[in-house]
Amino acid sequence: MTQAATERRAVGVVRILIEARAIQTRIAELARELDDHYGSDIPLMVGVLNGAVTFMTDLMRAMTIPVVIDFMAVSSYGASTRTSGVVRILKDLSEDVEGRRVLVVEDIVDSGLTLQYLLDVLRRRNPAEIRVVALLKKEKGEAADVQVDQVGFAIPDEFVIGYGLDYAGQYRNLPYVAVLDPSVIDDVEV
Repeated sequence: MTQAATERRAVGVVRILIEARAIQTRIAELARELDDHYGSDIPLMVGVLNGAVTFMTDLMRAMTIPVVIDFMAVSSYGASTRTSGVVRILKDLSEDVEGRRVLVVEDIVDSGLTLQYLLDVLRRRNPAEIRVVALLKKEKGEAADVQVDQVGFAIPDEFVIGYGLDYAGQYRNLPYVAVLDPSVIDDVEV
């Protein structure tokens, strides 16, 4: 990678919050815990698009048990840095969850509203179990009380990018989690 490419990717980063190495170490720990939890069962891992793809890929590769994967896309942000409060399903599951052990994989739990909506939808489909693993959970007093069984990292209430997380579709490819520079934010409600 050229120096110019590295510098372009770093534009918009105030500071690195979680280094790439720390992320991979924590993912290995989460994978061991999930292997132990599921034992000989094969969970259905449901990745929440688009942000959870990077985390889910590394998590399933770190696990030693077989898994089945599927994806849902839900949105409450659009191109904004604040939730709109309106959640909608953009892509539904291909797999049937009835009677299955479901593991929802999230990149970040912020307000909790999107995850709460998603869990309500999934529970109505009668899975045997639903667990939630999130790479990040913001420390917010006003967040919804939502089920999160495993958290990679608790983070302050700042807008973060990298390792799958974006701002306006950009920065997902950064190998670390960083705080977005407020000067690059064009926070127009969508």
